[in-house]
Order: sequence, then C-alpha cells, then structure tokens
Amino acid sequence: MTTLADYRDERLRKLSEIKEQGINPYPSKSSRDTKISDILDNFDAKKGQTVTIAGRITAIRSFGKLAFVKIRDYTGEIQIFMQQQEEKADLFNTKKLKLLDTGDFIEATGTVDKSSTGEISVFSNQLRLLTKSLRPLPGRDGFTNKEERYRRRYVDMNVNLEVRERMVRRSKFWQATRKFMLDHGFIEINVPVLEHTTGGADANPFVTHMDALDEDFYLRISHELPLKRLIGAGFEKVFDIGPRFRNEGVDDEHLPEHIAFESYAAYEDYEDGMNFYEEMIKYVAKETWGTLEFHVGGFDIDLGNGGKPWPRVKYADLLKEKFDVDVFNPDREQLKRVLLENWQAEDLSRADFEKKLDNTTTPHLIDDVWKLIRKTSGGPYWVIEEPTTLSPLAKVSPENPLVTERFHPVIAGTEMGNGFSELNDPLDQLKRFEEQQAARDAGDTEAQMLDRDFVEMLEYGMPPTCGWGNSERNFWLLEGVSGREGVPFPIIKSKE
Repeated sequence: MTTLADYRDERLRKLSEIKEQGINPYPSKSSRDTKISDILDNFDAKKGQTVTIAGRITAIRSFGKLAFVKIRDYTGEIQIFMQQQEEKADLFNTKKLKLLDTGDFIEATGTVDKSSTGEISVFSNQLRLLTKSLRPLPGRDGFTNKEERYRRRYVDMNVNLEVRERMVRRSKFWQATRKFMLDHGFIEINVPVLEHTTGGADANPFVTHMDALDEDFYLRISHELPLKRLIGAGFEKVFDIGPRFRNEGVDDEHLPEHIAFESYAAYEDYEDGMNFYEEMIKYVAKETWGTLEFHVGGFDIDLGNGGKPWPRVKYADLLKEKFDVDVFNPDREQLKRVLLENWQAEDLSRADFEKKLDNTTTPHLIDDVWKLIRKTSGGPYWVIEEPTTLSPLAKVSPENPLVTERFHPVIAGTEMGNGFSELNDPLDQLKRFEEQQAARDAGDTEAQMLDRDFVEMLEYGMPPTCGWGNSERNFWLLEGVSGREGVPFPIIKSKE
C-alpha cells in the first residue's frame, strides 16, 4: 500500500531532478496576465488571443505526443492542451510532464480556443513551474474528518470549495455591515484589545502579561466601554469591527475568539435603535446571501416579515406566559425546577446539573429559563425590557423602574444582537458596577468588573446614547453552520 511518505519521497526525487536540470522550482515571479474566469466568461472575445495563465494542477493526462493538463486558479478551472515540442531549458514540454504532479503550481502561455470536444482550452506547448508541491492533496471523499479538516484548513478549502466560498460570504457580511454604518454617518474607530479592566459583557476574560510594563492585561470581552468613552469624548456616531475574546466553552454558537461589531449613536434611544438595526440586519443579509428568506435550525425565517416591522415582546411577559415565572420576584426553587424539568443529558449528568444550579446566581437562572423559550422561537421579533438585574449597563425604563430599555432580536432560536439605551447616570452605574463586582468577588467569574475610570468618564458627562452589538454568530446562523465551520482557522487542541 502506497503511503503519504511514499508519495512525498517520490516528489522529493522529482524535485531533485528538476533542480539538477537547472530549473528553479520556486521562482518569485509569475507573468500571469489573464485569470481563468476571464477566458471562460468571455470566450468569443478571447478566442485566438495569446494569454498567460497560472494555477494549481488538478489533473494530468498524457497520450504520447499529446497531453492535457487542468489547472485551477481562484476564479475557475481550465484545460491546457499540449503537443510535443522541442525542449527549452527552463520549461516543461510533454516529455518532461512526468516531473510534474497534481498540486503543483504552473504557468502556461498559449492561444485560447476550443478542443475537438468543444472544451474551452489554452493551447500551449511549454509550461513553467512556479511551485513544486511535496504533498498530494487528498480527494474530496477522503477528507471529511472534521478534526483533520479544521487542523489543515488550507487543505480543506482546496478540496471542499464550498468552504472557501463560505469565507467569501463571511467577508461580504462584514463589508456590508461596514458600508451600512459608513453610509449612515458613523465613524469607524479601532479600540484597544488589551485592557486593565475589561467589561461590557458577562464573560470570563483571558489574561496576558505585558513585559514592557510588567503588568497583567485582559483581552477585551467587548468593545463597549472604550467606544462609549468616545461618545463622552465628543463623537456622536462610532463603531468598531474586530476580534473579542471570551474564555468559555466551544459549541455551535460560541468560540472563545470571534469577530464582533459594536456601535453607539448619541442622542438616540432604544426605539431609534430597533428601527435602525432591523434595517441593518436586513441589508446585510440581502448583500451577503441575496435573500431575506432562510431555512435554518428547523425554522423558516423571513427577515422581511411580510413587509411589516418585527413584533416587540416584553421579556417578563414571555417568561410569565411560558413558565409562570415572575422575573421581578423570582423564586429560586421554581427556576431550578423548570430547568430540571427541561434538563437534557448532553453535557452533565442530572446530579451534576442540579449541583450546578445550586451554585448559579438567581439572575443567571432567570436567563437560563429565558433561553429555553428562545431556543424554540423562530422569529424575527424583538425582546424588550429586560430586568435591571440582567442589564448592568442599560438605562432604566421611565415607565417601569424594574426594567431597562434593552432590546434583542430573536431569530431562529438565537439572539442576533444586543442593544439598549445606554446608562449615563454615573451614580446609578457605580451602584450597578458594585453589585456586579460583589457577585464577582463571591465567585461569579462572568460578572462584570468595577470600572472606576468609566464611571469617572460618566461624571464628566455622556449624552443620551443608543448602543448595539452583534457578532459573527449572525453569519454562522444564517449560513447554517457551526462556529468552527464558519471561521477560516478554528481553534482546536494542538497536536504534533
């Protein structure tokens, strides 16, 4: 049985022979002047023209004095038709094709025409080697193991072209987000990744050490607090797109490192925000996938909602209606009972799950019950007015001091963003930070830290502001893939 080592040894032998013939197997310069798609899409205009193309060999067939070589660049695949020709020192003719393999990168100069079978081809008698490949690419059917695909994503994207196309859509997703914001007067400002105090979300941060200052720093878990400092600095519309880091588990909806987007607009509230970001979500979806209708997670979703605004549903009403839970006077035993009744043995045994519930704060128990509702909701709809205990950075509703002006879009069983009228009362913010810090000191590693500098900024004054954030989880959801399938190089345990 031929092993990978055997294939590699044979290619190393060919590499040695190529070098002995005075050919550089890794030149720095390519003379490509035409992409393959330019030929395929414009054959009538290109017919008879001399072009230089380049790409990776996907197939080689040799029949004596004739040979057919297929190559693929980023834009497409085409056949090179060859006939026997006298040798040139630095080029490959039909006789020297034995030194080339699938996976090698080559360059061909020739004439555009069709073969006798009608296939668009480049008729070229001399090929130039650009890169000698030492490992053969696996066949599509032989490269399906998820761990191997994630570990060698560069191979995965060559073998499974739909994965590469997914990364193109991921790029379009963020391009569309950026364009929508810029077109509406927002300024993009990149804020720090390293922070002395991190906040803006309930998450456990990563810690690193800076040798120059001999101090520990946190990798940001959110863009929120620096961006709001910019509002305090006099900006009125700002946003940032970039990585954030949360030291938590890996599942279909969560990756410890992922790309996120946050924006803040002065002199606006959560009503303004819902109208604006509903349009943004629809715009980004249309630009990325060309549609507003999706079938994901077992749900049929119409982001256009039949031309009507998305419904708005109060958080407390949902929990009361579904589980008879009073979020303003929560009963811990009732919350635990609801969660136990809906326990599924995916990660923890029932006994371990019950122990975990005993060590979970009441606000987090409420949030876990809410997630039971969310997972069965198709949407789209807005969840509004979360309790103050669950929203330490949101402004209290003037109509009901027990809830905040917070809003979440629920789509296909998940929350596709988070926004609220920002809290700008420094004394109220300090009180909520202190409550969060107390929970953190008591062992809640996801509770927010007391950020005194942020409170000081608020004491100088920050105007009424609406904030919003979403992550690339929105992309994964509408693309219909897990988090690790939706990023180019997913985190995976190291292995030699």
